[in-house]
Amino acid sequence: MTTTRRRVILDTDIGSNVDDALALAVLLGSPEAELVGCTTVYGDTLVRARLAARLLRLAGRRAAVVPGERETLAGRPVWWAGHEDTLFPDLEAESVAAAVDAPGFLAGRVAAAPGQVDVVAIGPLTNIARAIQLDPAFPRRVRHLWIMGGRFDGGAPEHNFASDPEAARVVFASRTPTTVTGLEVTSTVRFGAAEAAAVEAGGELGRALAAQMRRWWRFKNTDATPPHDAIALLAMLAPEAFTFSAYGSIAVADDGAATFTPQREPGSGSVRLVTAVDVAAVTAQIIRRVLAAAPEHRHDRLHPHG
Repeated sequence: MTTTRRRVILDTDIGSNVDDALALAVLLGSPEAELVGCTTVYGDTLVRARLAARLLRLAGRRAAVVPGERETLAGRPVWWAGHEDTLFPDLEAESVAAAVDAPGFLAGRVAAAPGQVDVVAIGPLTNIARAIQLDPAFPRRVRHLWIMGGRFDGGAPEHNFASDPEAARVVFASRTPTTVTGLEVTSTVRFGAAEAAAVEAGGELGRALAAQMRRWWRFKNTDATPPHDAIALLAMLAPEAFTFSAYGSIAVADDGAATFTPQREPGSGSVRLVTAVDVAAVTAQIIRRVLAAAPEHRHDRLHPHG
């Protein structure tokens, strides 16, 4: 791990698949990272923001949580599972920065500390595209953009890119320095009953995460699913557990299908892919960091961030 703390904004569609919540917990349990803020995207972003705020509170932490873009740039209908707030019937009690513009928050925090803020985008890329449109200097000012999205093995298009392919095209055309972890890589890691039991040991936060894991499995009629977003986050925090491509470019079709082209000449590419993960190491890292996020396990090793 590095000794320099990364300042991170998490952009998320938390609430549908459990992997966003796991990613947030991993970030909170990582002493080398400081959560600058959290922006939510896609659909009822107020509900998503309140859920993020609740998980922060269960972790004994504070950070700005900003509801973001509800609609997509592409005008696609929003897919909504319907269970996003069912485990927390009193979410309306959570305070979020509803009056703040999420793309403006992203652009402003990056502009205030050029080269010092990483953005981790684990939902459709609408907020990121809007931030780039708002501030054309965003691609030069952000330290690095880390994306969970796309699929590069020829399979069916991945949800985040397919939900807003126009936003994805804006982001990749901007030449922002970016690392993308695609579905074909994240799907090599599976979380099931053993991992849920391990996470559940993490106090109130762990129990909430385990309940969300099991709810997602019931919804998908399965007993295990990949922690996609947590894996993409770990590509930033634990790069030694990952293999990366050379830099190149990504094109996104109208249906969200993504293709990666390696750079044709040195310095011509702005995007790289994660091409492989150490499954055992990544699984262990996710569980260890989720447990470290729980107040019962921190022992004052971590500190709240405002």
